[in-house]
Amino acid sequence: MSGPRPPAQGDDAVGSISAVLPAYNEEAVIADSVQAMVETLEALAPDYEVIVVDDGSRDRTAAIVARLSHDNPRIRLISHPQNRGYGAALWSGFTHASKQLVFLTDGDKQFDVSELADFLPLLDGADLVIGYRQPRADPWIRRLYGWGWNAIVELLFGYTARDVDCAFKLFRRGILDRFQVHARGATFSAEFLVKARRLGFVVRERRASHYPRAAGSPTGARPSVIFRAFRELIRLRLNLASELAGTARPQQVTRPRP
Repeated sequence: MSGPRPPAQGDDAVGSISAVLPAYNEEAVIADSVQAMVETLEALAPDYEVIVVDDGSRDRTAAIVARLSHDNPRIRLISHPQNRGYGAALWSGFTHASKQLVFLTDGDKQFDVSELADFLPLLDGADLVIGYRQPRADPWIRRLYGWGWNAIVELLFGYTARDVDCAFKLFRRGILDRFQVHARGATFSAEFLVKARRLGFVVRERRASHYPRAAGSPTGARPSVIFRAFRELIRLRLNLASELAGTARPQQVTRPRP
């Protein structure tokens, strides 16, 4: 992975940034993940915060982040006493974000966060810039599940994203004022993107480098997680129209093209 890079010359999209990192039992890598995020943001925007949401970890993840926060007040820890799910962790982080832009990446260090510098210029004339993993450095079974999940989301809602669940997303904080995301499990990203597209927010996509897990174990392939995801997806399909009824199309959030 490369070190932090300055934003592209002439880019005026860099404002204040909140980086949200959900984490569950990531004690082996969370300090490195947070440090890489801090170094990247310091090179891009002086007004930043790093929000780590510890979703009921049973290891020292929260304690490590608390120590980092003591040394750097721009690092913030949000702790769930019990594991509530990936979407719940994201929603806690998003609703505590205070900056103009929100950047999402996982705490497992599978992405090169310095590539955020390449995403920022794409916000000119757009509301969201979302990554896709190519190639995806996960075991074949997780790649298969991911392919199937993307296909199901597209079948139910039309094209949503090349890689719906890629944990490398940058968007304008004001989007969160326009609609609610109810999913608290793995369907969170799908619901977020489906509603954003239905409401006319401008979405751009860009490749994000992806690396094998260095430590820890993913939870996305657990039967309980999969069952919850399908239950939330069905709920979204049944309730989408009523939830978006009367919601105004975006006028204030989108940055016009220069």
